[in-house]
Amino acid sequence: MARGVVVFSIGIVGAGQFSGAFAKLFNAHPGVSRVTVTDLVADRAATLVRELGLAGAEDDFDAMLASDVDAVAVFTQRWTHGPLVVQALRAGKHVYSAVPMAFTVEEIGAIIEAVKETGLTYMMGETSQYNPTTVLARQKAAEGAFGRVFYAEGDYVHDMDHGFYAAYQYSGGEDWKRTASFPPMKYPTHAVGGVLGAWDTHAVSVSAIGVPDRRGDGVFDKSVSMFDNDFSNATALFETADGGSFRTNEFRRVGLAHWIPESRFTFYGTEGILEQNSRATFWHKRSAELEDVTELVQPGWATGADDPVLAKVDPALHDSFISGHAPVHDTSALPVEFKGLGNGHMGSHQLLVHDFVTAVNEQLLPSVNAWTAARYTLPGLIAHESALRGGERLKIDDFGDAPRG
Repeated sequence: MARGVVVFSIGIVGAGQFSGAFAKLFNAHPGVSRVTVTDLVADRAATLVRELGLAGAEDDFDAMLASDVDAVAVFTQRWTHGPLVVQALRAGKHVYSAVPMAFTVEEIGAIIEAVKETGLTYMMGETSQYNPTTVLARQKAAEGAFGRVFYAEGDYVHDMDHGFYAAYQYSGGEDWKRTASFPPMKYPTHAVGGVLGAWDTHAVSVSAIGVPDRRGDGVFDKSVSMFDNDFSNATALFETADGGSFRTNEFRRVGLAHWIPESRFTFYGTEGILEQNSRATFWHKRSAELEDVTELVQPGWATGADDPVLAKVDPALHDSFISGHAPVHDTSALPVEFKGLGNGHMGSHQLLVHDFVTAVNEQLLPSVNAWTAARYTLPGLIAHESALRGGERLKIDDFGDAPRG
């Protein structure tokens, strides 16, 4: 594709439960000329084409890369992203990827090298980048309202019973328990990204504890797990490059009430604190009254609860796909074509799609570029290794800052 063109075409790789909502947004965006799709299960791709009026389907991933699409959006199983992304970049395609960025440190490095060498756009669609609390914290940090941020907390507490069983059965088939045991800390970006999305630093070391599962239902059973993993919950304490620290929790067996957001964030600064809990969010300032900012970060309702693309999604997961924007979100740049369309994950879906389309068409570095994605993903990979070593403190290498200009 010639750089700087107004529109581009994109191929959706993976027609599972998550991709349909994004395919619909890409198809509606005026910066995208057409959308095609491929899936290992051909009927799923055909259904998505029919329901959304997409341009067509390709037989497989190789056929997609051989086609004339300018970009691909990867929505495959979470441990498969790294090699697929590199293959797509090497084939000359821009890439939007679901989280996590990759499964290993080596895969992260390979993506960054491919981006450097090809000059193509890569973006990881991390929803916490636009979590309303992270957005507000980012604004407060830019204003200097925190003083020095020295500690933060970020949790992703998504209980398996809240829709995950159905999701894994849909994606994994009869062998679904082998893949449902994905190590919690290897899916770290909803927690780490929400912290580092507001705090301009990165993790340099970690000590983590993994909690072996005791449910006894064959999930998180090492003898079954393709990842040899029995941790269903994990906690990590990270040291940051600027001398601070942050703690994250990745919990898959946790008594969280239904319809409570799975991610929440708190930031401590020398001059102010932003504190979020399940139902309320507060701004602290030493010299002022406690300020309730809950309404500012509360997403509204979006349309799409009865959207056909959600027909096979467990009702417990529907809220992730239909939450609207919060007052703190700047939606002024979104295309009018998005008005009335579904959104999701605390109002992030539309903003993420627009970020990627704009980055490709205007040759800009996207919000969660390869270097940022590495800093959101790599800490969790090393945290899992620390947990396997009984909490041993391990160094986290860094791939550096994104290039300027």
